[in-house]
Amino acid sequence: MAREARKDADDAIRITTASSGPGRDIAARQKRYLISMSIRSVCFIGAVVTGINHVNWAWPILILAALFLPYVAVVMANAANTRGDGFALQDSPYGRPELRGGAEWRRAEHEREQLEEKWRTSPNPEEH
Repeated sequence: MAREARKDADDAIRITTASSGPGRDIAARQKRYLISMSIRSVCFIGAVVTGINHVNWAWPILILAALFLPYVAVVMANAANTRGDGFALQDSPYGRPELRGGAEWRRAEHEREQLEEKWRTSPNPEEH
C-alpha cells in the first residue's frame, strides 16, 4: 500500500532521508513565516521612527524591506523540507529486485512450475 503512493518514484526511501511528519513540517513553516513577518513589522516601525527623526537614507531602505519581506515569507513558508543525502543506492549485479504483478507474475509462476515438474519427472534429477 505504501508502494502505491510512490508509483512514479524509482528510488527506495532510506530512513535517514525520510522527511519529518506533516505536523512538524507545518509547524516549521509557520515558525519561518512568523519570524519573517515579525522582521517586516520591525522594518515598518523602524521606517516610521527613522522618518520622524529625519534619517533620510534609512527609511526608504526599511520601507523596501517591509514591502519585499511578505513575498520572501510566503516563499519560505511554502518551501518543502526535503532531505537528501546525495547518493543513490547501487544496483546489484543481478539486476534490480522487484515484485512482479499481473500477467508477468503468472507467466513467471507458470515457468517455475514447469521447471519443477520437469525436475520431479526427470529420471536423473542430478542432471539439472
